[in-house]
Amino acid sequence: MDIVIGSDHSGWDLKEKIKKFLQKEGYNVIDFGTYSRESCDYPDYALLVGEAVAGGEYKKGLLLDGTGAGVCLTANKVKGIRAVTAYNTLTGAFASEHDDANILCLGGKMIGELVAYEIVKKWLDTPYGGGRHQRRLDKMKEIENRYFK
Repeated sequence: MDIVIGSDHSGWDLKEKIKKFLQKEGYNVIDFGTYSRESCDYPDYALLVGEAVAGGEYKKGLLLDGTGAGVCLTANKVKGIRAVTAYNTLTGAFASEHDDANILCLGGKMIGELVAYEIVKKWLDTPYGGGRHQRRLDKMKEIENRYFK
């Protein structure tokens, strides 16, 4: 599976580590930047990743900034994106099982690399549960369609 990844400067270090981890796990990782620790604006990268996932070019995306919040807020502005910020393995699993999240957001200043690996793995390995969760996703889609044409 191809996974697209992006970050701002405060998520860059963890992004680089996660890329290597995913590559060792057999994933093809496409990096949309940033490519250094030089200060930059997270919305630029969240938009790139969000559009690539929403457009169907990639099934899953990862975004990182300092807390995981800014990239999550920005990515969710793109129609069709269900981005969730995770901070432990349970939120990573629920992002997939309950929310069918197509983008996972992490905070480079909030969690260490080993925890990040576990969260990402849990998110990727946990299937969407459907059932009662689908009803909620359908309601979200109705709201999205009302405001985003």
